[in-house]
Amino acid sequence: MSEKISDLVERAADRTVPVVRGIEDEQLSWPTPCGDYDVRTLVGHLYRVVVNFRELAAKRDADFTQQPVPLEGDWRAGFAEETRRLVAAWAEPGAEEGTTGAMAMPARTVGSMVLGDLVVHGWDLARATGRTYAPSGVDATLLDELGQQWAQLAPTGRKMGVFGPEVPVPPGAGRFERLLGLTGRDPEWAPGARAGA
Repeated sequence: MSEKISDLVERAADRTVPVVRGIEDEQLSWPTPCGDYDVRTLVGHLYRVVVNFRELAAKRDADFTQQPVPLEGDWRAGFAEETRRLVAAWAEPGAEEGTTGAMAMPARTVGSMVLGDLVVHGWDLARATGRTYAPSGVDATLLDELGQQWAQLAPTGRKMGVFGPEVPVPPGAGRFERLLGLTGRDPEWAPGARAGA
């Protein structure tokens, strides 16, 4: 039986929340591997994703046309709290059952989408701000879930502009590097390099 999405999201959050907490104010204008997003807008985007996917876990509609959450007050602690609430929402009985969202997608697939956002954007933010997000630290169960679900979602994601064009990775690349390439990221991206999609 597959591991619960809430457990996977919690483990992903355990890596991403400290990255967000460690962002310095002067780093908010720095570029990221994620297209046109700088650190500020990417954190605000991920914050919005966390709030929206909490709603989807409860089988309520979410508005993805909203702008990124403005980073005001103690936004670092706010992000950590919203992420905790996200985990709790996906742990509720029935959260993984049936369909959810305007596209009526399987709830497990929707849960895997927020899981992937936490992992990939966590890497984006760590890479942008000089923090460690070693691929070896992304456990095999997370990669199993993301590899299976995101490979199916990628073609639609590209049509919708959510994923950039796939970035080729070397034949010996690990699973995490292949996931990054699938989402339009160069695993070798560094500040000062051209940002991917």
